[in-house]
Amino acid sequence: MSHVRTIFENMSWLLVSQIIASICGFIWTILIARYLGVSNYGIYGFAVSFTGILAIAVDLGISTHIVRHISTDYDSASKYLGNAMPLKCIFSVGTFILTLILLILMKSDEIVIAVTLLFTIEMIIKSYVSLFNGSFQAFEEGKYQGIGNTILNILLLVFILIAIYADLGLLGIAFSYILANFVALIYVYHVFNRRIAKPKFEFDVEFCKQITMFSIPFAVTGFLYMIYYSIDMVMLTNMVGNYATGIYNATYKLISVLTLFYTVYTAVIFPVMSKFYKNDESMLLISFEKSIKYLMLVIIPLAVATMFYSSDIIHLIYGHEYDAASSVLSILIWTVCLLFISGAANTLLNASHKEVTVTKIYAAAAVFNIALNLFMIPLLSYNGAAITTVLSDILIVIIQAFVIYRLGHRPNRKLYSDLIKIIIGSMILGIALILLNLNMWLAIPVGIIIYLAAIYLLRVFDGDDRYVINEILKRN
Repeated sequence: MSHVRTIFENMSWLLVSQIIASICGFIWTILIARYLGVSNYGIYGFAVSFTGILAIAVDLGISTHIVRHISTDYDSASKYLGNAMPLKCIFSVGTFILTLILLILMKSDEIVIAVTLLFTIEMIIKSYVSLFNGSFQAFEEGKYQGIGNTILNILLLVFILIAIYADLGLLGIAFSYILANFVALIYVYHVFNRRIAKPKFEFDVEFCKQITMFSIPFAVTGFLYMIYYSIDMVMLTNMVGNYATGIYNATYKLISVLTLFYTVYTAVIFPVMSKFYKNDESMLLISFEKSIKYLMLVIIPLAVATMFYSSDIIHLIYGHEYDAASSVLSILIWTVCLLFISGAANTLLNASHKEVTVTKIYAAAAVFNIALNLFMIPLLSYNGAAITTVLSDILIVIIQAFVIYRLGHRPNRKLYSDLIKIIIGSMILGIALILLNLNMWLAIPVGIIIYLAAIYLLRVFDGDDRYVINEILKRN
């Protein structure tokens, strides 16, 4: 089976599961936001963001290192997983204690401490689920990850509905996350043990030291990544209050839904690109170029349309209580475009064993982000945090482009031509939306037709793209 076909089959499983996850997530996002109200939703957002930043302490980049290693050496899976699981237990206990200490030092109130500690437990369980999902990716067995994700998200929606119906408050919502992830962990462990490989449980001290040292660059990058994307909500809570965090978090959750395709694509393409780096570096660059093109083809017009209808979207989803979030959505939507570009660049650099370089890039961006937020949040509150995120994303993309060029990975000029055509097609869409001034529901089908017509007339798809489509459809 060709790599194109393998990638598509894995993406199909993951895409279906992520569509289900997005639908479920969309529903529970609305339910939780409306049920909790802006201030309590701000506490919920703080807890998720704070534990997200500390999540790297549970994993220390081990999962990413394992994906890269066993994707080129399947026989090592049992030993790697057998040592990683007890090692993560030690990290988990330390992370829980660290979380409690930090919350006390921050003088958080009792409800914030209780909710955050519950989400810390959920984060620890989720870290083990991610370890096995990464291993499924390494074996290019995306269907098991897809099934596991589906089980997790459906159960989470059911548990959240029960918590809301029983009026269990913030604590009930947190327990819902814990229970759903625990069931998902049982599933992924059982399937991996029965269908892929049996972890050889042991605690080889020297081996654990070795994989930890190799994983640290991934850990630092992951930590900086989480600082970069989550510190704004922590800073908003401490500098402005729970209300501002609730407004910002409402938009952030919608942005997370829009990262659907990026999450699926990256999960599937990273192990394949690691193999290309080992066996065929020319294919590595082609994979990077096509990643950028296809991701931008989807997200840029979506960003344009979202910017025009941000008020309608916020009102439809959250109601009048969250009307202030529309301005945040109009700004943050552009981070999705930049995230897709930087994500593809990160995949290229990590697959090329340049994880230290990625770490340095995110270190610079994290410092820039925090420093600018110290100025922008007191000045513009949640809008200031949104502007800071966009500017930080632009900085990352600029640095990545410079690094990739210096490494000799110079994309074909046609990529730049295709990106210009995609931007022009999106501008045509935007102009049409302004002139027609349509209702949002009518604008969706009309906008799709206009954009597809523009892309066709601009001849964005070439022979290579048709080959990829033929491979997917089994016509070659």
